[in-house]
Amino acid sequence: MNETTTTRSPLLPDRHPTHDFFVCDIFNAAPKSDMASMEHPIFSLSTKPDRSIRRYDHGDLFVEIRPSADGLATVHDRDILIYCISQVMAAKNAGRSASQIIRFRGHELLRATNRMTNGRGYDGLKAALERLAGTRITTNVVTGGKEIIRGFGLIDQYEIVRETRGGRMQEVEVKLSDWVFNAVEHHEVLTLSRDYFRLRKPIERRIYELGRKHCNRKAEWKISLALLQKKCGAVSSSREFRRLVNNIVQEDRTYSHMPDYAVDLNDDDMVIFTSRGTIASLTTSSDVDLSHVRISGDGYDQARLAAPGWDIHRVEQEWREWMTESPTNSDAAFIGFCRKWFEKRGRPA
Repeated sequence: MNETTTTRSPLLPDRHPTHDFFVCDIFNAAPKSDMASMEHPIFSLSTKPDRSIRRYDHGDLFVEIRPSADGLATVHDRDILIYCISQVMAAKNAGRSASQIIRFRGHELLRATNRMTNGRGYDGLKAALERLAGTRITTNVVTGGKEIIRGFGLIDQYEIVRETRGGRMQEVEVKLSDWVFNAVEHHEVLTLSRDYFRLRKPIERRIYELGRKHCNRKAEWKISLALLQKKCGAVSSSREFRRLVNNIVQEDRTYSHMPDYAVDLNDDDMVIFTSRGTIASLTTSSDVDLSHVRISGDGYDQARLAAPGWDIHRVEQEWREWMTESPTNSDAAFIGFCRKWFEKRGRPA
């Protein structure tokens, strides 16, 4: 028994291995998250009701998070937001209009996010929706070129449209907040590994998010343990946080369970993310914020001519993830990327 315990993978089992990530008309959708909440500690790492008020300051930016009576939205509640963002992006990539209101079946979300589909799974889904709607955020972090300094939830509202005879939510409707939807509308999102939903510990998920945001396509990214703790929003002591990170590092050395990036901790208390090569087009350039880069209407028109048949906004997303520095001429750089994209791939099947 002891041998079984010590050799168990840190990852949760793949509860639904049939790969029907989104069952309906967006079968090939990949999980995506907005970059603003990946960068800043919006979600609680606690697995128990967390009713503390949090404030995070970084340079001129601030985020203040206030809980509802149900507590702060948690890292695991974020699964719902990821699912909704992924649906919106899948619709945009398919050339359909994006809507701030998303309707989905509860069963599909549970399967997509590797959750149990029994009564406990549905109860957890409803509780997560309550915390997402009830948690209030005030921030000057800009999404989609807009600064919204007022209290808002991560979702504006949700509605159980239809229930089963057993009282379980069958169809759910969620309205994303303006802050989140602005980010999605402007493609300020990153694709996550599907194994994200198999990470057991909230802190593992948070550390992966930061690695995905900052290491991205680079070969390596380093951050001090103290700054990592601040970005994680961890309220434990420095000593306890070091212990938690070191446990993740030791397990990752044994099982390589952290998606996309190996995680290590050196004697100088620097946490090192090293790409596993699963994110294409690695570079060693410094990470930069490219959310300010904009394409003109004429630029989009010429880009469509350069890559005929392709959803130009999907290609734009790939271009933004591929870039490592701000271009001198955004239109020319994007059109050139589209031309090379078409040369390599031809028309979409």
